[in-house]
Amino acid sequence: MDDFTRTPYFPAQGVFAPMHRLILGVFLALFAITPVAADRVAYIDLARRGWNYELRTTMLGRDLSIPVHINGRDLAGASLCIVGERPHPNSLEIINAFRDLAAHVFGKPLTMRYAGQDADGCGSGRTVILRLYSGHPPNQALSADLRWMNSVYQLGLPAQGYYAATSPAMAQTFFGRRGQGTHIMVKQPGLKHLGVLERSFYTSILVEELFQSFTFGMDILLFDRSAVFQSKLQETPLNLQRLSWESRDFMRALLKSNPGGLCAFDVFMMHAVAEAPVDQTIEPGFIDYIDSAYDTLLAQAAETMGDARFAAIVAPGCQRAPI
Repeated sequence: MDDFTRTPYFPAQGVFAPMHRLILGVFLALFAITPVAADRVAYIDLARRGWNYELRTTMLGRDLSIPVHINGRDLAGASLCIVGERPHPNSLEIINAFRDLAAHVFGKPLTMRYAGQDADGCGSGRTVILRLYSGHPPNQALSADLRWMNSVYQLGLPAQGYYAATSPAMAQTFFGRRGQGTHIMVKQPGLKHLGVLERSFYTSILVEELFQSFTFGMDILLFDRSAVFQSKLQETPLNLQRLSWESRDFMRALLKSNPGGLCAFDVFMMHAVAEAPVDQTIEPGFIDYIDSAYDTLLAQAAETMGDARFAAIVAPGCQRAPI
């Protein structure tokens, strides 16, 4: 998601199976709590994988003396500044649904405006830049965006750096001497009318980048292709280097690699990020809070998942998108 590689603090922990040789009364009591207990263990393990990480820069030439502070709540109430293409109707639906979700969870509005072709029209402050494009990735515009952010936030990036898109959707958060800056670049549809495959693909990649940018969750690799997804952060590794980003084969393959929208766990974690009394959401104390507040967070997530305002970006049952 950003210019850092993240290393989890803790190894995975398994989910314990319930005992099966019990008298009927005890069995029924345990049966009633086992699904919740199992979810609790799985959720806490996923939270560790996605939020407990160490940071080390992967960007050559970056000034390593600049301090880094990670709290997923830092972007609550920020402004979303769109540059490049104006949002496609499908993109606008997704963005607005996410804005509503962010306002609901964090209690602060996520304002939005279109600033034209260049990021310098966005101004400074707590602003997330979202560059939308169709067709070939606008690498020159991406490089110009980051050079402008570098000058505004004093990010310590190489002065004449050239940057290129490595995937159809990517987000980077940089930390500078004058604050942090987040840049998202996402491919959107080039055609007005979309089929099910195209709509699912463009929805999926935009939802993922928005969610990760506003929570600081990291990707979680899931190597078992038969396993059930529990989070939008999970993805099965794929080698798609030979496929065009606009090809139907690429879209189908990417949609098979993770859920089509936000899962209950993801909404659970948004509430956790919004409410945790910690200085940084990558510290062990954040996981301790999730453990202690689990029941409350789970109830909040269930209520939020059922809100019709967010239907365009959630995946009930954590299902893959229809393709």
